Amino acid sequence: MPKLLGRTRLKTEEGRSILRLVMWLLTVAIYVIHVPEAAGQDTDTSFDRHVDAPGSYNIQGSILSDEALLQEAEAGLFHLYNMEYEAADSIFRSIESQFPEHPMGPFLRSLVLWWRILPELESGAEADDEAFYAAMAEVIKRSDRLLDEDDQDFDAMFFKGAALGFRGRLLSNRHEWLSAAKDGKKALEYIFDIADADTANADFQFGTGVYNYFAAVIPKKYPVVKPILYFFPDADREDGLSSLKFTAREGRLIRTEAAYFLLQIYLIYEPQFEEAVRYSSWLIHRYPDNAFFRVLEGRVYVRFGRLPRAMYSFERVIDGHGEGRPGYTDALSAVSHYYRGRYRMNGKRFDDALISFMEVETLSASQPVDSYFRVHALLRMGMIYDLLGVREDALAAYGRVLRLDDQAESHEKASLFRKEPYQSR
Repeated sequence: MPKLLGRTRLKTEEGRSILRLVMWLLTVAIYVIHVPEAAGQDTDTSFDRHVDAPGSYNIQGSILSDEALLQEAEAGLFHLYNMEYEAADSIFRSIESQFPEHPMGPFLRSLVLWWRILPELESGAEADDEAFYAAMAEVIKRSDRLLDEDDQDFDAMFFKGAALGFRGRLLSNRHEWLSAAKDGKKALEYIFDIADADTANADFQFGTGVYNYFAAVIPKKYPVVKPILYFFPDADREDGLSSLKFTAREGRLIRTEAAYFLLQIYLIYEPQFEEAVRYSSWLIHRYPDNAFFRVLEGRVYVRFGRLPRAMYSFERVIDGHGEGRPGYTDALSAVSHYYRGRYRMNGKRFDDALISFMEVETLSASQPVDSYFRVHALLRMGMIYDLLGVREDALAAYGRVLRLDDQAESHEKASLFRKEPYQSR
């Protein structure tokens, strides 16, 4: 499988980033980020939610039926989604101290690490990987202890499936395809049991929703992954989409994750402007300090040609980065500067565009991976120099592109423009 994927060439930055996501999704990794619904925090009703109040899971002996604990966890997760890491970690430490042998504690705390990693995926930074893998191993170890005592222990199934899923996703982002698939195969042992435990509970249907949708859709979009599905159950796109919408509409714990996946679907797989905006707006309304969601919002508007509105989102990220706010990373700021540079370039504000692209280079130069945004910012700098008639600088920019990793035909374009200036095309 790794060799087969190694020969696969997707010709756009979006396509290759999709493949990384795809490989994780096909491992059926279940997310279990608990979505806060604490009183006074949620005033949005755009999903036409029908649940009047959170209910019990009716899972005998499960920690997930402890209402007081769930409210405490939800408060921590609200801070986490707003990238208030210290506040979130403090609450999660308190929970772990109350249940020192339970897998929930290290799982919740690992989410702080995950939300430090997620905004940096484009950059390839791996500083938190070891700690994250160690946390997932601890969750799995504690879950296995419970399963040794009772092989139907719901909490153990729930958190072990979640840990395998998160670990699988990071492994796929690090191109460890086989290891990611192995984790996903193991997660399958728990995903459907979790869903069957309470079919009326929207949160428990999320994992099967993710599997059914993406395992049905991805092979049609990327036939190269079809052999992977040989060992997986049949999937149904309509059932998957229905389950995800059910979770987004009525879920208590995983509502945000369902909204995030639906946003991805309507941005990439089944592009629909109104639906994509619906989910991106909900995420931003609920978590206004989440820079990752801000960038996604901007990319929605770029995808559908609403560039002035996209700039509002990217400018917010650039400002937050300048202020040093938590979660407003160099990588997310680089993405935002790149799109601002494109916008300025399209408006023939070439000097301003060059400044934006230079910012991308400054923010990206120390990153371990030559990201799409760094490479194409340099390519566009060369194009602008050609438009300005500064051929020597253009050639220097194209030469730098060729020394970096090839990203979405960047080498082909740079080589072409070295032979024939961009402005003559």
